[in-house]
Amino acid sequence: MQTLISVILPVFIIIGFGYFASWRGWFTQSNVDGLMRYATNFAVPVLLFRAISNLDLAAEYNIGLLGSYYAAAFLCFLTGMLGAKYLFGRDWEDATAIGFVCLFSNSLLLGLAIMERAYGADSLTGNYAIISIHAPFCYGLGIAVMEVMRARHTSKAKIVPTVLKAMFSNALILGIGLGFIVNLGNVPVPGYVTHAVNLLASSALPAALFGMGGVLYRYRPEGDMRTILFCCAVSLGLHPALVFAFGSWSAISVDNMRSAIVTASMAPGINAYLFANMYGRAMRVAASTVLIGTALSVATVWLWLGALP
Repeated sequence: MQTLISVILPVFIIIGFGYFASWRGWFTQSNVDGLMRYATNFAVPVLLFRAISNLDLAAEYNIGLLGSYYAAAFLCFLTGMLGAKYLFGRDWEDATAIGFVCLFSNSLLLGLAIMERAYGADSLTGNYAIISIHAPFCYGLGIAVMEVMRARHTSKAKIVPTVLKAMFSNALILGIGLGFIVNLGNVPVPGYVTHAVNLLASSALPAALFGMGGVLYRYRPEGDMRTILFCCAVSLGLHPALVFAFGSWSAISVDNMRSAIVTASMAPGINAYLFANMYGRAMRVAASTVLIGTALSVATVWLWLGALP
């Protein structure tokens, strides 16, 4: 428990600082919007570029591991989207953003840290395999479905070009794509460019978390608590349970099962809000689910760690 608190508490401190600064009027809502635009369009894409370009993409690639994790993630996306539509009466665009909240686990900020502290640095290869396609899979799915929903009232012939244009003009997808090009093509990156990338990437998570504190002040969970708790239940309960079922059926190794379950049991990450903010949909639900889900995960992750071999 102390390990989880030592990992999660710094996240809450940064979010809380942003909330307090907005509440006191030291950081205006226009400041918050500008900071989140910086995080979404510049710093986080550079962070994703650095992560993908430096990953060993051949490490621990296992069909059973990836299939178990991403089949469960896809089902959670559908559960979140259909639940938002038919249980809570949201329109399809809101429902898609809520589905993304249920899909995107905090695999990097919390998942790696908790896995390393629980099982050691040598246990992370399975996590890296999942992370290497996590953002491309989640953003590709979320953007494709969102653009289809937005274009459903227009000509069907325009849907595919609209989806492709939205995906490949999105800064996050561009960062991921460039990372794969550099990685797979063994493209040399000059040292001074690497230093600049590191400087910009190092600001991504603090800026996004501080800005999200201001977002939470704006979008307090008034009237959305049932939807927020539904998202938390899907993310913290259904996702790891499905991974456990699929992983057991696929007979993946104990190490891979640990990596998949720990990653799946993480609360929704900051990217869940970034996606909602990008489309201006379900932002209150996304922001509050990240905060409340992260708090609840102190207990749920502890239970999952106790259940794992």
